[in-house]
Amino acid sequence: MKLLKAEQMKEIDQRASQEYLIPSIVLMENAGLQALDTIMDILDELSGKRVVILAGRGNNGGDGLVIARHLINAGAQVDVFLLGEAQDLTPDAAINYHILKKMNGNINPLLGKNDLDHLLAKLLLADIIVDAIYGIGFKGSLNPFETQVAKLVNLSQAQVLAIDIPSGVEADSGSVHGEAIRADYTVTFAAPKLGMIMEPGRDYIGILSVVDISIPQVLLADEKYNIHLLTASMLKGYFKPRRRETHKGSYGHVLVMGGSMGMSGAPLMSSWAAMRSGAGLVTAAVPECILAKIDAAIPELMSRGLPYTDKGAIATAALPIITELLRSATVACIGPGMSSYDEGRSVVAAVLKKAELPLLVDADGLNALNGNTGIFKERSYPTVITPHPGEMARLLGLSVPEIQSNRLEISRQSAAEWGVTVVLKGNQTVVASPSGQLYVNPVGNPGMATAGSGDVLSGIITGLMAQGMNADQAAWVGVYLHGRAGDEAVLQTGERALIATDIINALPLVLRQEEN
Repeated sequence: MKLLKAEQMKEIDQRASQEYLIPSIVLMENAGLQALDTIMDILDELSGKRVVILAGRGNNGGDGLVIARHLINAGAQVDVFLLGEAQDLTPDAAINYHILKKMNGNINPLLGKNDLDHLLAKLLLADIIVDAIYGIGFKGSLNPFETQVAKLVNLSQAQVLAIDIPSGVEADSGSVHGEAIRADYTVTFAAPKLGMIMEPGRDYIGILSVVDISIPQVLLADEKYNIHLLTASMLKGYFKPRRRETHKGSYGHVLVMGGSMGMSGAPLMSSWAAMRSGAGLVTAAVPECILAKIDAAIPELMSRGLPYTDKGAIATAALPIITELLRSATVACIGPGMSSYDEGRSVVAAVLKKAELPLLVDADGLNALNGNTGIFKERSYPTVITPHPGEMARLLGLSVPEIQSNRLEISRQSAAEWGVTVVLKGNQTVVASPSGQLYVNPVGNPGMATAGSGDVLSGIITGLMAQGMNADQAAWVGVYLHGRAGDEAVLQTGERALIATDIINALPLVLRQEEN
C-alpha cells in the first residue's frame, strides 16, 4: 500500500479530475458516503442518533457537509458547526452547503467565544463527533479559537471520527504543534498519509480506515510514489508450497559470522532465526572459545570454530577459514555479537571485500566500519545493513536525534549513495532500497525493544535471501515477519516479559499463516 504526502494526494486528485474526467465534487460525494459507512459501523443504528459535525471552509469541511446531508436522510439528529463564513467556502463545499440549507439542515456558526457554549451543550449530548475542520493540507498549529474547540472535543465523552486526518496533525510528518483533535477513528481516502503512521500523529489517529473514493488505481500505482506501507497483502505469493522434489540444498546455506566471549547468544539467535525462516542449512562461524556453547544449543545447526584474540573475539588469523566458508555459502551475515575491537575492523573489511555473495552486516559489524561507508561502494554483490539509530548515527557522523527526526530521507539517501539496502530499525522500521523505494513497517510492539531482537531480524532476512529472495524483498518481508512474530509472541508474554527467543518461537505460526 502506498504512503503519500499531502502534495502527492492533491496531485492524484487533480489527475483524477483532469485526466479521467471525474468531477471533484463526485470525489467529495464518495468521500462523504464512505465516511457515512464508517459511522454506521460505529453506531450500528443512525436513526435518532445525535451527531455533531465540525466543518471547516475547505474541501474537508465539504466532506462533512455531505455526511450531514446523508445522516439527516437516515434519521439522525445532526448539528453542523461551521468554522468560517459561508462565502469563504471552496466551490465544491459551497455547493454542499447550499444543498444542506435547502434541506433545512441545522448549520450553526462557530466563529467566536459566544458560540462555544452552544457547541459544548451539543457535544455533551452527542453520540459521535465528526471532525471535518482541516484536511491533509494543514500545517503549523491551530489558532487560539480552534485550539479551544479541539480541547472541548477532546474533553467530551463522545466518540470522535476524523475525516481524512485529525485537525491539528500534519499529514507529511505527523507533527503536532500544540493542541490537535484526538480521534477514535479516522477515515482517509485512497491511501494513508505519512503523518498517520509517524509519531506523534499516529497517537491521534485511532483506528484507521483507508477507503476508495473512485480514484483510479493506475494513478496510485505510479512508481514516482515510492513510499510503501507494509501490509499482509504484500506478502501474498512469497510463501507458496514447496515442491516435493527438493532437498536441504534447495533452500540455501546461511553463514553467520560473529560472537565473542560473553556474547555467544547473538550469533546463535541469528542462526536459529535463519533456520526457522526456512533456510536449508545454517553454519555459525564463531571464536573457538565459545564453540561448545553453540554446539550444545541447537542440534540442527552446523558450526565452525575460528582463531580468536586474547579477548575471545574473531582474529584476523581466521580470514583463510572464513574465505573457505564463504565459498560454500549462499548468503552470509557478519556482526552479531562480535564486540568492538581493533582487529574486528580488519575482519569486517576483509569479508566485505571477499564475499562474492549477498551479505548482511549488522551490529558490531557496522560499528567496525567506523564510518568507512565507502567500502560498500566497492561491492558488486547485494548488501543489506541493519543499523539501529545509534549505529546509523556513527556511520554518518550525526547525532541520534538527527537520525530520528528524518528517518525516511536519511535511509533513502544512504541506500542510494552506498548502493545497499538499508534497514533502519526502531519503531516503524524503515527499509530503503538503492533504487529509491521506501518501505515503512507498522507492525511490532514496544516489547521487542529487548536484547537480541535485532539479531533475530538479521537471521530472518538472511534466511529469506538464502531461499531466493533478492536483498530488497528479503529486507521488507523479513521486517514485516519479525514484527508479526513479535505481535504474536506478546499475546502470550506481555510486553515486559517478551524476550528475543519468544519472537523466534512465534515465527512458525506466522509463516504457517502465510503459507495458508
